[in-house]
Amino acid sequence: MSTLKQKLEKYAELAVKNGVNVQKGQDLVITAPIAAADFVRMVVKKAYQAGAKHVHFRWTDDELTVTRLMYASEETFQEYPESEVKAYETLAKNGAAFLDIRSPNPDLLTGIDAEKVARDNKVTRSALRDYFDYRMSDRVSWSIVTVPSETWAKKVFPELDGDDAVNKLWDTIFQMTRADKDDPVEAWDIHKQQLNEKAGFLNDKKYKKLHYKAPGTDLTIEFDPSHIWATAAASHPDGTDFIKNIPTEEVYTLPLKTGVNGTVTSTKPLNYSGTLIEELSLTFENGRIVDCSAKSGYDTLKQLVETDEGSHYLGEVALVPNNSPISQSGLIFFNTLYDENASCHLAIGKAYPTCLEGGTNMNQEELEQHGANNSLVHVDFMIGSGELDVDGETENGDIEAILRKGLWAF
Repeated sequence: MSTLKQKLEKYAELAVKNGVNVQKGQDLVITAPIAAADFVRMVVKKAYQAGAKHVHFRWTDDELTVTRLMYASEETFQEYPESEVKAYETLAKNGAAFLDIRSPNPDLLTGIDAEKVARDNKVTRSALRDYFDYRMSDRVSWSIVTVPSETWAKKVFPELDGDDAVNKLWDTIFQMTRADKDDPVEAWDIHKQQLNEKAGFLNDKKYKKLHYKAPGTDLTIEFDPSHIWATAAASHPDGTDFIKNIPTEEVYTLPLKTGVNGTVTSTKPLNYSGTLIEELSLTFENGRIVDCSAKSGYDTLKQLVETDEGSHYLGEVALVPNNSPISQSGLIFFNTLYDENASCHLAIGKAYPTCLEGGTNMNQEELEQHGANNSLVHVDFMIGSGELDVDGETENGDIEAILRKGLWAF
């Protein structure tokens, strides 16, 4: 049986070789919490062994984040450091890879003014818009992985004490990311092929519309004829493969911006910027969110929807079977990276240009002509369950089952 250190080594290698897939002579940019320093050191070693030229760091800290939001002056939330903007953009233009190592605290910003948090997020996203465009168009290699924090672990396993909860969450992460396999890289190659087969089937079908039905959900979503179903296993323009997030169980595309109608209700909590939004419900008319509600976190949800004009529309439609390993764990992770891969989901905000034929070569006006939404935000929320049925409508008007009781019907 592998030791914890051996599993961590495999996980670090997975992040470097399958996640961002660092190439010889390439720079790597790591964003990570200070608490994850030991794991970051493993990643850096793997990166240099893979031939990385320079590894750059941006450290984060939950306590400092809260301190800033509570005590910093108002002008702090009106601008973003120009030096950081230039650094990110320069590294992206020069072909660096970007690895985000996250250790979420689902309750981090509970009690913090939702309007101030929203303002801070908007300023950050506005300043880094060009950098995020590089990521969303796959012009750089990027990936997201997670490491446990005690607060997150105890949220997932409230019956366990600190160290036991953290160790249990580590074991779960290793299992969900296939890092517990003898050869995780090979296991991921097999998994990517399986996802690509599902995406290929949907691309062959070219459904013009999907219809979602479940308790609290009756929603139709239309598509532009040139839409593409994709997976998180992507390719850089130079041909380098990478995986945008580990784990991943989804196939996804973009909706026609004005083609969403009906009501949808979430099935798992959404952790957005350190605040939990539970049992959110959205109503759409011609693509636009015309009403929203939530059992908790409503103020944060309202601020999210009102970020800009594009945040009133959807940018992603993702299908995930209810028997995915993450779903079968029976756990709620209070973390979108995991919960979205246990559940079908939608995303408020910006669409991926990669989900249109030729989309990465289109300007914003051309993307919008194909119904691609544009926004400063891209926030996934979960709608899947064992009660969800999804039908596809073909160009000929035929109705075909895609999901039945949350499972693939083809």
